[in-house]
Amino acid sequence: MDLIVGNKKVTPKATRRIPGGIEAELVGEELTSLIDATFTGIEIACLGGDLDHHALDVTDIRMGGGATTVTLMTAREMALH
Repeated sequence: MDLIVGNKKVTPKATRRIPGGIEAELVGEELTSLIDATFTGIEIACLGGDLDHHALDVTDIRMGGGATTVTLMTAREMALH
C-alpha cells in the first residue's frame, strides 16, 4: 500500500490497517513530504487496498527510536488510543 501526497507517490517502510485508516512507518524524505503536506493542506490519499483513492488526514505522529509512525484516518474518523 502506497500513499499519494499531492502529486508524489510515497512508499512507507511498513503499513498496518486499523479501523478507519492506516498506520504507516515513514522515514527520510517520505516522512518530510507527509509532514509538509499536513501543515500546508496538500491532499493525502491511499493507493491500493480497500482504502484505494480515499482521502486521509494525519491524526497522530509517534516517534520512538529510529521509527516514526503516522496514523492516517479517512475523513471524519478519529483514532482512539
